[in-house]
Amino acid sequence: QVQLVESGGGLVQAGGSLRLSCAASGRIFSIADMGWYRQAPGKQRELVATITVGGTTNYAGSVKGRFTISRDNAKKTVYLQMNSLKPEDTAVYYCNTRATTWLASESEYWGQGTQVTVSS
Repeated sequence: QVQLVESGGGLVQAGGSLRLSCAASGRIFSIADMGWYRQAPGKQRELVATITVGGTTNYAGSVKGRFTISRDNAKKTVYLQMNSLKPEDTAVYYCNTRATTWLASESEYWGQGTQVTVSS
């Protein structure tokens, strides 16, 4: 089993910044892609950004140029630096990864979510 613990959410004014962190723990053999998704009230969960083991990144068009995803493989942690935040960025942000444990083949895991609220 893999646990993903997110931190760094909160309330910020438009134009401000926040940094989200997500640390993976458990009997992990390897971690593949890591990423962030978000879900606003009344909307479907959507991809924000992903990063491969090698560091290749992918961003949703709405956050490109404002958000930066990074990871520390040694710490099994993924980060999301969010700059120039807009009210439409308000959502619950979820960490996601695909990982292989000593007991199970590669599976997908989700964090519990962290609230990001951007006031206008």
